[in-house]
This record gives sequence, C-alpha cells and structure tokens, in this order.
Amino acid sequence: MADQLPDQRKRTSLSSDRTALVEKIRYEKSWLHRHCSSVAMRDKQAQKSRQLFSGLLGMNVVFLGSALISSMIFNKVAITKFDVKIFLSLLMVLCSCWLLYYMLGTSRKPHAVLYRDAHAGAFWLRGSLVLFGTCSLMLAVFNIGFEVNRLGCKSTIDIIFPCLEIVFISLQTALLWFYCKDCVQVQHTLTRYGLMLTLATDLLLWTLAVVNDSIHEEMAYFSKSSNDQAPLEAENSSSCNCTGRYYCRVFYQGYLNLYPFNLEYNLIGCSMLYIMWKNVGRRVAHHSTHILPPFRLQGVLFGPLLGTIVLMTGACVFILYQIHATSSTLTQREFVLYYGYHIVLLPVMTMCSLAGTIIHSLEERQLDPHKNPTRSLDTILLLGSALGQFAISYYSIVATLATNTRDLKNSLNLTNSVILIVQHIGQNIFIIEGLRKQPPGAGTIHHQLHRRSSAPGPAFINQEDIPPITRQGFAEEKVKEEANIGEEVAPGGVKPRRASISSLRRASQIYLQAYSNLNWKRRAVKEIALFLILSNIILWIMPAFGLHPQFENGLEKKFYGERTWFAILNFGLPLAVFYRMHSVGGLLEVYLTA
Repeated sequence: MADQLPDQRKRTSLSSDRTALVEKIRYEKSWLHRHCSSVAMRDKQAQKSRQLFSGLLGMNVVFLGSALISSMIFNKVAITKFDVKIFLSLLMVLCSCWLLYYMLGTSRKPHAVLYRDAHAGAFWLRGSLVLFGTCSLMLAVFNIGFEVNRLGCKSTIDIIFPCLEIVFISLQTALLWFYCKDCVQVQHTLTRYGLMLTLATDLLLWTLAVVNDSIHEEMAYFSKSSNDQAPLEAENSSSCNCTGRYYCRVFYQGYLNLYPFNLEYNLIGCSMLYIMWKNVGRRVAHHSTHILPPFRLQGVLFGPLLGTIVLMTGACVFILYQIHATSSTLTQREFVLYYGYHIVLLPVMTMCSLAGTIIHSLEERQLDPHKNPTRSLDTILLLGSALGQFAISYYSIVATLATNTRDLKNSLNLTNSVILIVQHIGQNIFIIEGLRKQPPGAGTIHHQLHRRSSAPGPAFINQEDIPPITRQGFAEEKVKEEANIGEEVAPGGVKPRRASISSLRRASQIYLQAYSNLNWKRRAVKEIALFLILSNIILWIMPAFGLHPQFENGLEKKFYGERTWFAILNFGLPLAVFYRMHSVGGLLEVYLTA
C-alpha cells in the first residue's frame, strides 16, 4: 500500500503537467490566431485606406479637369483651350513617366506578380483596344498635319498636345496589352495612385473629345443650314487661313472621321485600368478561375445567317442615308427608311433577349460564387452606358407627345424611342444573367475531378451524372487507374499516381465538349448571342460614323431649343455608342461560356 502512493502521486503530477502543457499550447494557438487575425485585419484596412485615397485623388483630378473644360465652353475669354491643353499635357507627361516606370521597374521586381486574374483583359477587349488605339494615333497624326498647315496663327501647344497624346496612347496600349492581368504585390501605394491618375487622364481626354466632337457636329449642322458651307470654311477665318487647302481638307476630314474611335479607346482604357486598380494586392485562388474556350462557329447556323442579313441591310440603309445627308437635303423618305429599319430590327432583338433569358432560367448551371471585379464592372458599364440612350429616348417621347403625333415622321420617332428603351432593358437582363452563370460543368465535374486528384484513395464518380458519350472516356481512365493500382510499390515506399493531371484534363475536355454538343439550350443561347452580336455591330456603326437623325429631324430642336437639345445629345450619344460596343463584348463572352 505504501509502495502504491508514490506511483499514484507520480501519475497525478504527470497528468497535471500534461494538462498544463495542453492549456499552454491552446493559449499559444489562440494568441497566434488573434495576432494573425489582427495583422490580416490591419492589412485589409490599410488596403482599403489606400484604395480610398487613390480614388479621391482620381475623383478630384476629374472634377478639376471637368471644371476647366466646362469653363472653356461657357467663358472662352477667361479659360481658353490653351489652358485646358496645358493641364492635360502635364497629366499625360506624369502618366507617361509612371507607365514607363511600371513596365521597366515595378513589374520586374522579385515577387511583383505572383497572381494573374484570368477574367481580366479578354482577347476581344485587348484587340479592340489596339484597333481603337491605332485609329487614335492616326487621329493625332491628322491633327498634327492640320495644325502644321496653320502654324503661323496657332500656338505651339496645338502641335505639342497631339505629340504627347501619341506617346501616352502608345505606352498605355503596351501596358494594357501585356500587364492588364497583373495582381501586383509590391509598391501598392504608388501603383494605385499611378493607375488612378492614368484613369482620370483618360476620362478627361474623353470629355475633351466629346466636347470637340459636339462642336464639330454643331458647326457642321449650322454651316449646312446656312448656304451649305463646308465646316472647313468655318474653321478657316480671315485671320487664320490654311496654307495648303487640299491637304487641309484631307487632314480635317480624317480628323473628324476618326473621332469615334478615340472616344471608344478612352472608355476601354478606363475600364481596363479600373480592373488593374482593383487587382492591386489581390491574391487570386487558382481553382476559382476558368479559361474561356476558343471562338468557333460549330453548331450554330441561324444566328450568323440572320445576323449577316441584318448587317448587310443596315449597311445599305447607312449608305443611302449618308448619300442624301451629304449631297442634298434630307426628305421624309430617308427618315422613314432609317426608322423603319430600327422598328423592324429592335423588336426581333427584344424577343431574342427574352427567349435567351427564359433559357437561362431553365438551365441547370450554377451561379459563379467567386469574387470577380471584371464581371461587376461589366454589369455597371452596361447599366451606366444605357442611361445615354434612355435620356435621348425619354426626351424624344416627351417632345413628340407634346406636339403632333399624327405626323408620320413623329410617330416613327416615338415608336423607335419606346422600342429602344425596351430593347436595352431586355438585352441587359440577358447579358447579365449569362455573365453570372458558370461555364458548363464548372460546378460539377471540375469539382469531382479536383476531389479525385486530391484524395489519397481512389475516388468514384456517379455514372448517372455523365452523358453516355463521355462514359467511354471515363471508362478508359478507369482502366488506366486499375492498371496503375496493380503496379508494385516503388522501392522508396511511395505509390505511383493513379491519374495524371493531363488525363484528368482530357476527361474534363471530353465531358465539356459532349455536354455542350448534346444540350439544345446551349445551342439556342449561342444562336441568340451571335445574332445579337452582329445586330449590335451595325447599331454601333451607324451612330459612330455620323448617322444622327436626331440632329436633322428638327422636332426636339424646335421643342427644347437648339442649345439644350445639343447638350442632351452630347451627353447621350457617346454613351449610346459605347453601350453597343460594350454589349458586343458581353454577348461574345455569353457565347463562349455557353
């Protein structure tokens, strides 16, 4: 009995020591968890603070530049175009220096770009950026040629400004082409401020282009209404004549015709810079990204056929309208031709969007739960740019209802305005619903294959969930697995992998191809998306290249007054043009994911 007491005391002391050790470990773990959580929270708060201050910088630069540009319009004596160009030239010099520093310095630092956002910088977006950037460079060249011929009476800033624009556009295009997917992990503050300053500069250049474009449109309209004088004659006053009249006319016409591309370039650059700004310091989960399949026309017939007919018909309407608009006075026949084309096309587009939305609701694809700044920005841009056409349509509806609705031209204008509003709403719903959906099989087979490759033992997939065509592919993979299971253990005691990554990838591709080929809903969405893509292209070409019946019909101008109606159009038309171009990009992504 006496011998058992020391053993009992020893066990009691060991258990108490073990309990104390466990409590100490728990305390250290809880302290470490609280410390790491507080550090992570402080980093997150610091990141939000940097985003806030950089956003405030961009907002103040935009407000200051907008105040200068608007003051130039309202008071040309106190604030001249020289002052505005000096301010924008300084911004472009600062942005060009930062663009060079990012490409040659920040991006080359160790561990600078550990993550890349697969959703950012889609190929169609970068391709359109290069196309519109090239046209913007040509615009700057035409501008330089036009100003050089009037060098005796123009300031040197009128030549320096387009030269700086060439440098700025070239550097920005190179940055967005090669580095738009970067999630920068170093120099967060400098990168955020540089991106936001460049974005603000793009917005101000877009605002100046809109003002210049509106001035030229207004000047062309008034010169046409007064003895049919050319806009060039209004530009050439007695105190500032062009030395080479033929070359001046060529430069001037090219200068005017390339303005729409410059407008689109600035807006595309703003959207891509915003995504880069959101991705600074972001850590992307690699399993949450998916790569879009290549663009192919396999399995679609009616969409491209009907879209091609719409595109060719619209081109004929555009050419006929422009011939009469430039050579003679527009008659009621040209307005009937224009409005009739839109009244026939827009309801068909609305019905297709409604059918596509219903098919989206019938699909079994899950919503993409991952955080995606690109998708959020696409939704905001679709809804925001649609406000331009909404403003023009509602003002036209009010003016028509308040005057004479029995006139044929007025009734066509009223019908076109109402249908445009409905078509924008339906198309926005279809695109947004399509962008929110995951690609086929992204939420089912990819998850199962991920579990299969990461599990320590053999994983099984329910054969009822797999289409019959793809069961053969998985059967072959199963045979390979059984052959690998039967292999001997390596001398080091490590078993060979049961399925390689390449075999899993091949099985996933077989499944996705068969799934999209067999499902009629996917095919219907592809047909609808391709038809809407071609329709939006022709609806972008018409206003972008000078077809503006809102200037010539005279109804709204007489009702609101010339200055007020021009101000409404100057706000709405650039946004309406951008909406059509951005819709093409969204519909293309819907087509690819279907």
